[in-house]
Amino acid sequence: MKVLVVGKGGREHAIAWKVAHSPLVKEVYIAPGNAGTSKVGKNIPISPTDVENLVKFAKEEKIDLTIVGPEDPLAKGIADIFQREGLKIFGPTRDGAKLEASKVFAKKFMAKYGIPTARYGTFDTPQEAKEFIKQIGDRVVVKADGLAAGKGAFVCQSVEEALKVVDDLMVKGILGEAGKRVVVEEFLEGEEASYMVMVDGTQYVPLPTSQDHKRLLDSDRGPNTGGMGAYSPTPVIDKETEDRIRREVIERTLKGLVEEGIHYRGFLYAGLMLTKEGPKVLEFNVRLGDPEAQPILTRIESDLVQHIVEILEGNIKGVGIKVSPKWALGVVVASKGYPQKPETGKVIEGLQEVEKLDNVVVFHAGTKREGDKILTDGGRVLTIVGLGSNLREAKERAYTAVEKINFEGMQYRRDIGDKAFKYLG
Repeated sequence: MKVLVVGKGGREHAIAWKVAHSPLVKEVYIAPGNAGTSKVGKNIPISPTDVENLVKFAKEEKIDLTIVGPEDPLAKGIADIFQREGLKIFGPTRDGAKLEASKVFAKKFMAKYGIPTARYGTFDTPQEAKEFIKQIGDRVVVKADGLAAGKGAFVCQSVEEALKVVDDLMVKGILGEAGKRVVVEEFLEGEEASYMVMVDGTQYVPLPTSQDHKRLLDSDRGPNTGGMGAYSPTPVIDKETEDRIRREVIERTLKGLVEEGIHYRGFLYAGLMLTKEGPKVLEFNVRLGDPEAQPILTRIESDLVQHIVEILEGNIKGVGIKVSPKWALGVVVASKGYPQKPETGKVIEGLQEVEKLDNVVVFHAGTKREGDKILTDGGRVLTIVGLGSNLREAKERAYTAVEKINFEGMQYRRDIGDKAFKYLG
């Protein structure tokens, strides 16, 4: 088989790495990829949102399967167009992608189908949003309606802070069109967790559980980011909680999609807050999480490509995912200035040494190759995953590897996975 992976981040490197391990696959292409993906396949200089040229490439190269990494091309309807052209693609259509592409659509969908979530309001004018904020009081979450690469949610500790965010989004337009409409939610207390499944219409197969770390700094301080690290599995999702997530979130979501006339096929991600009342949805994503995909895919021992082919051929019941009992912990190494204005073009040192370590996998994100050097080329630069028989071992291996990496201005959190230890004892 020839497989095309769409995207250029750490998630896409992890997908391409996993695809390259499949005995079914002869060639892997990544559009556009990064310095790391070039080691597992061939990078193709086509933007993820340049759907016209992706279709053209897939036809010319006789691509057997396309897997979409990021949300933007899905929101633009890449799956609809590929399917219309008779090309196999794993990812939801534009209608299904609205679960992520529009926070307003998602919240109304959850309300309609009884999916637990925070109390909220949706607003087209800053005046209305501000009035609602004043009613709720301190500690609210303001979210841009549109796609913002994981940086469109603002957890506010006071009414004044929330009012400023509304002005930034709706008046100053710091996120452009994405912030012209906003959702304001009550703040939820609890543990955050990520739950992902592979879906074919009404049926689904769960992936290993994980927990992301969204804030830039240790102890969940600083601005929200696309994610600074993740580990899998997570003890915050026990069997009882997982049963509730499947019953109250995943199954109600799939039933609602069917009632809306949407045949959803692809990855579905529920970002959750595990509250005293039970799991509540913070957001839906219509693709694998990043950085959660990196530790999750290192734990899946069975053939991801085989599973996707079975789903596309209508045989999701035949999918039997085999998961390693090992723990995996991924640490994101980011550029100075991330997430606001990351500095790029810095030489990365230590990669060759780290790649020789056992039970460590390095996934590239914002990197590029120039001659024999690898340079930073984005905000999140690398995700370094350590594997171990327990979480402490996985964490130790990941951070031992991180300490061997160096580039000017590099930053990373030092507490990835620490939330789990109070559950593990």
